[in-house]
Amino acid sequence: MYNKVLEARERLRGNANVTPVVTSRTLNGIVGAEVFLKCENFQRVGAFKFRGAFNAISLLTKEEKSKGVITYSSGNHAQAVALVGKLLGIKTVIIMPNNAPEIKLKATSGYGAEIFEYDPLTQQREDIAKSIREEKGYTLIPPFDHEDIIAGQGTAALELLQETKYLDYILTPCGGGGLLSGTAIAAKGFDPKCKVIGIEPEVADDAVKSFRTKVLHIVKNPPTIADGTRTASLGKLTFPLVLKYVDDMQAVTEQAIIDAVKFLFYRMKLVVEPSGALGIAALMSGSVKVNGRVGVILSGGNIDGDTMKLVLNS
Repeated sequence: MYNKVLEARERLRGNANVTPVVTSRTLNGIVGAEVFLKCENFQRVGAFKFRGAFNAISLLTKEEKSKGVITYSSGNHAQAVALVGKLLGIKTVIIMPNNAPEIKLKATSGYGAEIFEYDPLTQQREDIAKSIREEKGYTLIPPFDHEDIIAGQGTAALELLQETKYLDYILTPCGGGGLLSGTAIAAKGFDPKCKVIGIEPEVADDAVKSFRTKVLHIVKNPPTIADGTRTASLGKLTFPLVLKYVDDMQAVTEQAIIDAVKFLFYRMKLVVEPSGALGIAALMSGSVKVNGRVGVILSGGNIDGDTMKLVLNS
């Protein structure tokens, strides 16, 4: 799989942003380590998801591209697929929950995608996508459980490692495990000594439980502010990859997530959505204790005004 990450890196060259890596002496002092933040909030569509979407969709056959693609997502993957479709001239259809952040709905629509909203309490997005796909002949581009998606996501960690030369640890948010497994594959391929730690909210800790028990756990519609991690479980591909390549998994409280978003905003002048701040939450709260050189993937910055207001007033 590491070779797929390297191939994806070349495919993305000139198409995805090479996002900046930033540091903070204040953060280093709090954590007791040298911390390097990979700012995927500055990626196209404001999140790492563009990497996987572009890599996967660009590899489709001419016939598949002509028929269009379909996916389901609460926001960042939706935006990424929609933008890639616009760039490559491919029709995109997105299944989105009716409680998705307004900023993500508007952006997805703005890129030209056709959106079908559903009620996550009563409907399954996979069932809706399957029905439409069978009728129209679209190709499914899933949010995380796809080799080309995983390889594309791994390019963020690869860039981080290439710039920093070496890291003792990389901390990565975990929803469905696409970014986490891609990060771990990239890290172990670049430097087997680099340890990779996945971070989840405590109220959405299906991957943590799955990692520790080696049995797949499911948490449906978890009430976390980190909307990008509300995926019910790891996937058929990502679960075994996480078990094989990831060194540890930890969970953080909702308050720790809020504190991390506030720190990034006030002290580092970075707008990061709650899901993207999970690694910082783990370091600042002490859920993960590390030393040496530590990389953190800030996975995205698509936070709407109401959520940011809630965070800053907390």
